[in-house]
Amino acid sequence: MKKTSFIGGIKENFPSGLVVFLVALPLCLGIALASGAPPLSGIIAGIVGGLVVGFISNSNISVSGPAAGLTAIVLTAITDLGAFNIFLCAGIIAGMIQLVLGFIRAGSISNYFPNNVIEGMLAAIGIIIILKQIPHAVGFDKDYEGHESIFDNGLNFGYFTELLEAIHPGAVIVTLFSIAILIAWDKVYVLRRIKMLPGALVAVVAGIILNELFKLSGSSLAIGPKHLVSLPVPKSVDDFKNFVTLPDFSGFMNAKVWITGATIAVVASIETLLCIEASDRLDQQRRITDTNLELKAQGIGNLISSFIGGLPMTSVVVRSSANANAGATSKLSTIIHGILLLLCVLSIPAILNLIPFATLAAVLLLVGYKLAKPATFRHFWHLGKFQFIPFLATVVAVVATDLLKGVGIGLAISVFYILQGNMKRAYYLSREKLNDADGIMIRLSEEVSFLNKAAIKKTLKNIKPNSAVTIDARETSYIATDVLEMIQDFANIRAREEDITVELLGFKTSYRDYERNEDSHIVVTHKRAM
Repeated sequence: MKKTSFIGGIKENFPSGLVVFLVALPLCLGIALASGAPPLSGIIAGIVGGLVVGFISNSNISVSGPAAGLTAIVLTAITDLGAFNIFLCAGIIAGMIQLVLGFIRAGSISNYFPNNVIEGMLAAIGIIIILKQIPHAVGFDKDYEGHESIFDNGLNFGYFTELLEAIHPGAVIVTLFSIAILIAWDKVYVLRRIKMLPGALVAVVAGIILNELFKLSGSSLAIGPKHLVSLPVPKSVDDFKNFVTLPDFSGFMNAKVWITGATIAVVASIETLLCIEASDRLDQQRRITDTNLELKAQGIGNLISSFIGGLPMTSVVVRSSANANAGATSKLSTIIHGILLLLCVLSIPAILNLIPFATLAAVLLLVGYKLAKPATFRHFWHLGKFQFIPFLATVVAVVATDLLKGVGIGLAISVFYILQGNMKRAYYLSREKLNDADGIMIRLSEEVSFLNKAAIKKTLKNIKPNSAVTIDARETSYIATDVLEMIQDFANIRAREEDITVELLGFKTSYRDYERNEDSHIVVTHKRAM
């Protein structure tokens, strides 16, 4: 692999860091609003996620920041606790728990997420991005950023009526113009080669200029302030200090704070591990992230963020996918995005407040399409139903509920098919076929688990009286206790009653001798009379 100098790394990753910054800015603000927290708390979490987590983590693609999946927990907790500064104590507790999880190596749980579920999650996030950005694209911003499902409060058909009635022609023009720029920057070879000038930046600048022209001409197409980014504008250092909320450490005496902290730690850790798996799949070089280090990085990030008035954070799929699609090659990209967030808060919030949500929606619409493109669905369809059904179920469940519930449903369906597949591997012969056999050989494979119990039981049940049966376990290293007891009951009780000759080969003398516990299958063969 070609090594890149530090300066070269900045040159390669500045465009992607800039794109992620443009995507993250409205998300940070929107998630803070959705969480019932001060607007600046979302930006603080984004800055810490970029600078602190980005520096410690060894993920080359993942970007951390305030997460939509935590909004419901944060909003409920702030309401119950009565104050945001008390809630910040829960964020500190969550950070400490995540540090512990990292040190006890809990990150290995991510190795058990199937690829079809991860890909289903990514496709669902893409669909959600598209559905959630359509209102912004047409100038209807009643549904602010931060929600993770379009069914947050049930399917409201009145909402769609409002959407159609509230279409703003100026926003639609800005959106279409921005999408045209983005597609041209992606498809036209000459433009694609200008890496230091990303299409997203050009689209955003063009969106600002177009809207300012609408304003200067007095056109009804002009997009009003409620459809623009809204960032606090400090006039002095004292004003900036007033925007920041510090934790009230008396909150540590509240049991609800500890429960909330533990809940955030668990949910944030799971979401982070899911995102890391997805991010590693988005990495063109297929590098593998140390998930235990990632949990430690998230823990430190949440500690610092909460100490200085920021929201809790996770690794976030939307920003990570935007980072990968923009061509990021190392974690310098996420660090650059953190630096840009910090600089924009300190220096140019007034300029950023000119950005229409419509042009940012255009950026996210293309990100969503790349995640949920039809080719992905066709790919899993061709792999067969055992891959496609869990993939599709994950997509539908994540869109209809939320990320954790959706992934849980996808995992449950994947496990069901795994169990079904393992049970089918242990096949049996019908009574009619067993009647034609003079001698029956049941050869157990290396591992015999509870999954094989039903098939073995049915095979033994179909053995006719006065038969000769050999059960060969010489190649078997493990037999589940209940299967072993069933075979012993067959040999010691039923075989004697029905004059069945049973020969047991290779069975160990004690249950404890079987130490391993994995899946297996049996093979039934026949010894016919010559």
